[in-house]
Amino acid sequence: MTRPRRQQISLDATPFYHVVSRCVRRAYLCGSDSSTGRSYEHRRQQIQDDLLRLPSIFFIDVVAFSIMPNHYHLLLHIDRERCLAETPLSIAKRWHQLFKGTELSRKFIQKDPLEPHEKLALDTMIDTWRSRLHNISWIMKVLNEGISRRANAEDDCTGHFWESRFKSQALLDDKAVLSCMAYIDLNPVRAAMANTPEQSEYTSIKTRIDYWKSKTGESPPESVDTGDNLQPSNLFPFAGNHREQIPEGIAFDLLEYIQLVDWTGRQIRDDKRGAIDADAPPIIDRLDIAPEHWVHLCTHFESRFKGLVGSVHSLKALCSKFGLQRRINYRNSKLLLN
Repeated sequence: MTRPRRQQISLDATPFYHVVSRCVRRAYLCGSDSSTGRSYEHRRQQIQDDLLRLPSIFFIDVVAFSIMPNHYHLLLHIDRERCLAETPLSIAKRWHQLFKGTELSRKFIQKDPLEPHEKLALDTMIDTWRSRLHNISWIMKVLNEGISRRANAEDDCTGHFWESRFKSQALLDDKAVLSCMAYIDLNPVRAAMANTPEQSEYTSIKTRIDYWKSKTGESPPESVDTGDNLQPSNLFPFAGNHREQIPEGIAFDLLEYIQLVDWTGRQIRDDKRGAIDADAPPIIDRLDIAPEHWVHLCTHFESRFKGLVGSVHSLKALCSKFGLQRRINYRNSKLLLN
């Protein structure tokens, strides 16, 4: 049974969400049309540019992404506290980067004097915009509407471009976040579109590796814990392993994650299917996930979990919060994440 959006996206439960948008009738978003011979590969770069620009406007960080021929995956982090602390002027300026606003908001930005009744109306307007600027539905609306309008104009047609609004999964703990990230970054490898993560075009893992190369002139080393400052500013950073006063970010080391994705990619190649190497990265030990279960997560993440993803403890806590009698995904969580 379909659950209300408030139970799918609850910032009191987690700020991390995996979202997916697919084209209507699985039509190609960025591939080649075999019937006409036209290629739409240029759209992938356009989508990546749009995607990495929006976090400078919204209070939503992009953690991971993968842009495939007929769909795309995002892992988003919502920064509600930063949004609530922002000044009304900053909120208005951000909103005006997306929409024209109103005559009243333009007067406010230009610092023209306002009447008392105008200030009251402006306060209501700013509160509405503030709530939208840390709302996943609104960032997806802006992103998908821009893509569909551009594609329909290019194809000289009208009508729906996306098969539905978007699908979302709440990621309740570190295990869910890391396995979802790897699942997203390895989409091109699983689809036989790339042989290695660093060759996976239009993914967050390639963006992180390319940025590292641009700063150092070389590929990330195998075991140096210096990657925290060599990360693109338009992606949610890795903050290093758990320690006191850890900065905001994913509580693991970037280089360890790159090694983990590389190791996982080797397991899901056609000639390696089912083979689990003995030299699994130590990050799996800290996540307390069996290597064979990790590989299964990174190849069946969407199909094994619907809506909520996390350990049994995390699921019990959230189901209790919402008064849900049925423990969603309990069996799969117990098998794969405990």
